[in-house]
Amino acid sequence: MPSQTTAHVPSVTTAAPTGSTRGRRAARVALRVVQVLLALFYALASALPKLIAHPSAAEAFDKIGWGSAGMYAIGALELAGAVALLVPVLQSVAAIALSALMVGAFVVQLTVFDGQNAATPLILIVPLALIAWARRDHNADLLRLVRRHG
Repeated sequence: MPSQTTAHVPSVTTAAPTGSTRGRRAARVALRVVQVLLALFYALASALPKLIAHPSAAEAFDKIGWGSAGMYAIGALELAGAVALLVPVLQSVAAIALSALMVGAFVVQLTVFDGQNAATPLILIVPLALIAWARRDHNADLLRLVRRHG
């Protein structure tokens, strides 16, 4: 005969999801949205003008002294980074590489363009650093793939 003082305790598997589980899911979704937005920015607003030799991009690269070869190279790197931001095994490395490009862009903005638009690369580094850190576990997967096929 069961005791009157025994209470029914629901098991952990039947309990509703905790707030922290929902919070983690929301954070993952928010980070993915940021990745998609950055990928769109880099592909459309940054790489495309360089790859189609838009006059504003060509003029800027002529002023830097890199000409069309530099413009196409940077455009290709930005486009590759944009695509890689969307590939799970590459997203952390892509964020690091794009951050390195933004450091270069910052230096160029300061030295060649007298600081005009120098804040833009710095602003972009913040979400890129967050992506690189949050997705860092994928770096081990990438390393395994490289070792297996290398």
